[in-house]
Amino acid sequence: MKVCNYRDVPPDKEIPGVALHLVISDQDGAPHFAMRVFEVQPGTSTPFHSHSWEHEVFILAGRGKLRGNEAEWELAPDHAVYVPGDEEHCFVNTGSEVLRFVCCIPHH
Repeated sequence: MKVCNYRDVPPDKEIPGVALHLVISDQDGAPHFAMRVFEVQPGTSTPFHSHSWEHEVFILAGRGKLRGNEAEWELAPDHAVYVPGDEEHCFVNTGSEVLRFVCCIPHH
């Protein structure tokens, strides 16, 4: 088992305005899924992208939008999000505070 504060885990990948903390991975003995915590600064977004795997997201703090090819959805604390595989998407911080969310993905 593992218990940690995500703030104690250095960002795994830095995109301008976005910090990605890989808090649980296969290196921790988790054979199927990885858990990541994203921090998206105001006025920035994750890259618009797609991949073959699904992911599930839970919004912890901040306000934003999930953008897809055909639609966009408002995001706020306590919202749960499902993004199917092969769907282009990005998370945009439209608020004045950090948009923070947990994202779980299968190992690929």
